[in-house]
Amino acid sequence: MSEVLLEVKNVKKYFAVSDGPFFSKKKKHVKAVDDVSFQIKRGETVGIVGESGCGKSTLARLINRLITPTSGAVRFKGRALTGLSPKEIRTERQHIQMIFQNPYASLDPRKKIEALIMEPLVIHNIGTKKERRKKVDEMLEIVGLSAYHGDRYPHEFSGGQRQRINIARALVLNPELIICDEPVSALDVSIQAQVINLLKDLQTEFHLTYLFIAHDLDVVRFISDRIMVMYLGKVVETGTCEEVYRTPQHPYTRALLSSVPLKSPFEERERIFLQGDVPSPIDPPSGCHFHERCPFAVEQCKTAAPVLSEYIAEHQVSCHLAGQI
Repeated sequence: MSEVLLEVKNVKKYFAVSDGPFFSKKKKHVKAVDDVSFQIKRGETVGIVGESGCGKSTLARLINRLITPTSGAVRFKGRALTGLSPKEIRTERQHIQMIFQNPYASLDPRKKIEALIMEPLVIHNIGTKKERRKKVDEMLEIVGLSAYHGDRYPHEFSGGQRQRINIARALVLNPELIICDEPVSALDVSIQAQVINLLKDLQTEFHLTYLFIAHDLDVVRFISDRIMVMYLGKVVETGTCEEVYRTPQHPYTRALLSSVPLKSPFEERERIFLQGDVPSPIDPPSGCHFHERCPFAVEQCKTAAPVLSEYIAEHQVSCHLAGQI
C-alpha cells in the first residue's frame, strides 16, 4: 500500500458569533467544518467539491495551520500538526504549500516576481543569494515563463501567468503536498486547461501529492484519483472518481453531477433541482443536514444523523438510503 502522507481525523472548526445585540456575551457557533476525517496517500490527488460555504477552503486552511482547529487531529507523515509551536509549524509548511484562488491577490503588487518567488527560500534560510536566484530562474522556466520575467511586477502579467507564478512560488521549496484552493476558478476556460495540464505534468515530474478544491466537477474528475463531496461542513460521499461519478449514492452528489453541462446537444440526462436554500451552519437541521432539500427524505432522515460508512470497497456514503434510491 502507498504511504499515508496526510491524515485528518475528526477535525472540527467552529467560529463564535454574537447572538443578540452588539457586544452581547451570548455566543453561537458557525460550524464551518464538522467532524471531517480522511487520508491522502503519497502521489495521489484528492478532489473536494461542494457548494460555496460548505467548508472546503476552511478545511484547507486547517490542514496548513493557517487557522487552528476547534478539535480533532491533523497528521503529516505521522507527525501531529496540532499543538506545534509557531516555529515548528513554519518548518512543516516547507513541505505543505498552497495555491490560492485569486492569482493577483496572492501576489504583493509592490514586489518584483523574482523577490516573490525567492521569499520562501529567504524565510527558510535556504541557499546563498546566487543559488536562490538560480532556483527562481529554474522555477520560472519549469512553469512556462522565462527568467527575464523575474524583473517584472504582478500587474504586468495576465491571470494565467500570475497563477503560473504562484505555482512556481509553491514549488520552490520542493514540497511534498500542495493544497490547490480553487486554482483555476478565476481563469478563462482555455487558460484553465493549460494550468490543469501543467499541474498534472508537475505532479509526475516532482512526485507531488495534491489536495484539489474546485467547483467544476469536470475539472475535478480530470485531475483527481479520489473525490470527497462536502455539504454544510460534513463529508457526505467519498470514493474513487470513477466510482462516485458512475454510481453516486448520495442525493446531493446526484444533484451536483446533474448540473454538469452536457457535452453534446444529443446527450440526455435527468436534471435534479434542489428546493430551498442551504441551511445556516449556525443552526443546521437535526438528523441529516440535507433532509430539508432531499427529494427522497424519510422520517429517519429528520431524526437520526447518518454516519459516513462503506457502501462498497473504497466508496463511503453518509445516507440512510444508500443503495435504495
